[in-house]
Amino acid sequence: MTGSSTSLATLASDLAAAFRRHDYTVEGLERALGEEAVSALARSDAAVVRRHARGAGAPGALLRLFVLGDALPRSEVESLLPATDVAAGAEAGLWEPAGDDSLRALIDLRPVDTGHGTRWVFADVDGSMVRTQTRPDHVLGVGQATLSLLRISPASPVASVLDLGTGCGIQLVHNLATGAAGTGTDITPRCLELTEATLAINAMEAELLRGPWFEPVEGRRFERIVANPPFVVGPPETGHTYRESGLSLDGASRTVVSGAPEHLAEGGTAVLLASWVESESTDWRSHVASWVPAEGVDAWFLRRDSSDPGLYVWTWLTDEGMDPRDESTWRAADAWLDHFRDEGVTGIGFGYVYLRRIDGPSSVLCEDLTHPFEGGLGEEAEAYFARTEWLRTAAEQHGGEDLALDATVFTVSPDVHLHVSESLAPGGVDDLPSGPSTVVVERVTGARWRHEIDQFTATVLRGARTGALPLEDLVILAAAAAGVDPDELAAPIRRVVVDLFLHGFLVPAGVPDVVPPGVDA
Repeated sequence: MTGSSTSLATLASDLAAAFRRHDYTVEGLERALGEEAVSALARSDAAVVRRHARGAGAPGALLRLFVLGDALPRSEVESLLPATDVAAGAEAGLWEPAGDDSLRALIDLRPVDTGHGTRWVFADVDGSMVRTQTRPDHVLGVGQATLSLLRISPASPVASVLDLGTGCGIQLVHNLATGAAGTGTDITPRCLELTEATLAINAMEAELLRGPWFEPVEGRRFERIVANPPFVVGPPETGHTYRESGLSLDGASRTVVSGAPEHLAEGGTAVLLASWVESESTDWRSHVASWVPAEGVDAWFLRRDSSDPGLYVWTWLTDEGMDPRDESTWRAADAWLDHFRDEGVTGIGFGYVYLRRIDGPSSVLCEDLTHPFEGGLGEEAEAYFARTEWLRTAAEQHGGEDLALDATVFTVSPDVHLHVSESLAPGGVDDLPSGPSTVVVERVTGARWRHEIDQFTATVLRGARTGALPLEDLVILAAAAAGVDPDELAAPIRRVVVDLFLHGFLVPAGVPDVVPPGVDA
């Protein structure tokens, strides 16, 4: 905390009233600045944003003050924020004198729509918008990782939520909107100070605790855990607490993934961002799966990207404002890349991790989700966990997974399309194929999964559209039509069916919980 009698949180109520009066909201900025400026703000194009903000009245002036870092005349600030005493603002660290009787904000304070309308978020000055020195305890604001976690979090209400490493508090504010009792933890006092202010300006309350990792909530369980941890993969150093944990390589992600399950209530879900090392000697799936306890967890790892070490180091060094042309930068890059070389790191993966607390042996699915997808991935994850639960229960009831699949009447989700890729090469020329060569099924909503299947599986899927026959009968009919032995095809078909089921292509008739989100059962 600041230690002064005036804190940012004590100023929050008056600031919120002024922001509402001047329409300093997400919608207000769209109206005042226009689509071009809003797009520029999303990509941190300060020049274009400033050009539009100068003529955008009160919303534009507030954006210049609190996002672009412009010094405004004291008289203009007092007119915009009449209930906020200038001296009190300076004492709280909201702004400072900038010469010529002007004020310059020391805080990034902007409206954000987290999915529940405008919320205002306190953070440290955004280095992508303002030339500034990034402090070691820098509190990150609304960056791409923050927005990613918001987009992939389930919207379903829960009774309790833990925001591990709360930072500026935006994830906590988002989850409190669903009625949850919230707890935010962080090791950095400044993070807790700005989270307190973010809660106050949005008229919300939550428990804030200081301490590392899960230590502040030892022995407690929550229905949902969200975390955007300091996941940067590198040497065991702490340069900036928002991104570097002090643990070597992917120790931060491993700590969060392995520690979250014991703090989840039964049926509770964790939603995490994570990074991990990749090497030639170990498949990344085996590596991250080793973080999951042997009992009590359904885990779903979705790799979004994989970077080579050089690109990765350059990205994060420039993130902290270092000039690639300076000697200090290339020496830092050398040390970082030497560490990767010594540890056998050939790539760095990044992605999303979903964990569900279950009763029984753990299961882990690791896969790539590198293609574009629509919103609602959090709901997609909840549907995925409902499918794994259905599969376990059905296997228990039928005496095994194979028997359960054979006895199930599947139907096809309405958002599934089937495409046949046909080669136009003439047959018999240079051994090129002719006729239909590839069958692809894809979901055109949600995660937009896409699978390449063979003609026999396509026949089974077409038969499943009616939702009338169990899988075993569909296989028998398709085999008879193809003139092949159904016993030889049953096992491979089951393996494909499980994959299609987990991705929402096939749905057991009469089981609405496993239907892809947004699709009519």
